[in-house]
Amino acid sequence: MIPGPFVYHRPGSVAEAVGLLASLGEEARPLAGGHSLIPMMKLRMAMPEHLVDLGGIAALKGIARDGDDVVIGATTTQAELLKSDLLAAVLPIMRETSAVIADPQIRTRGTIGGNVANGDPGNDMPGLMLCLDARYVVAGPNGSREIAARDFYQAAYFTALEPGEIVTAVRIPVPPTGHGFAYEKLKRKVGDYATAAAAVVLTMAGGRVTSASIGLTNVAPTPLFAEAASRLVVGTGLDAATIRAAAEAAKAIADPATDGRGTAEYRREMAGVMVARALAKAAGRAKGA
Repeated sequence: MIPGPFVYHRPGSVAEAVGLLASLGEEARPLAGGHSLIPMMKLRMAMPEHLVDLGGIAALKGIARDGDDVVIGATTTQAELLKSDLLAAVLPIMRETSAVIADPQIRTRGTIGGNVANGDPGNDMPGLMLCLDARYVVAGPNGSREIAARDFYQAAYFTALEPGEIVTAVRIPVPPTGHGFAYEKLKRKVGDYATAAAAVVLTMAGGRVTSASIGLTNVAPTPLFAEAASRLVVGTGLDAATIRAAAEAAKAIADPATDGRGTAEYRREMAGVMVARALAKAAGRAKGA
């Protein structure tokens, strides 16, 4: 189908974009890569009267180290994440996750800001951001603030963003040197959302886990931080019994829907399988193991 009529705006600054969104109100939508909004407009499931294109704002692009954080501008594309030497050096799980998002054409246009801000439980980056304890830098009519990713997602497509606010950057704490990582994703075909996926970041010393974090993708109305499963593996050598117990703890918080990817029971079971695979791979990569 063809989208309904709309007025197109292309601001040159964050302040201009926020001003437009504030003045135009509920009839305006911000546009990043467009891979979520444009299909909904074509189906007439979304019919905004105004589109505020963020693509012309240079301040929203880029990847940089800022002290103990990596800061990624909201309109940085998945393809740019894959090409980043900085991410390869300090946050390799970002590249591993980007590589399994959709396909090369979509990764060329799709942005990290759009991926995390939309609230789509099928998007890969939100679960990873929970795992990495990221914060979202947000600008709006009342100024700028930061929101922890673990506090951001409230329900499917509902987030902590207030009217007129946009995500301008993602701040991610740099994991310790030598950490282990893995993003394991089960999908039906290239380009599909996950049937279930899990992100793991951990550190090891003397053959035992000293810290661990686990995030889950597309097995609930929101991404999930598997806090109990993460705690369970700390202090262990990640033997088979511990991995099974962590997988069970992750399954216990999963609440997937039955859909074309499988039944709820199957997808819950696959959440556990992805956690077990990701833990084993991350442990194998941890240089302190």
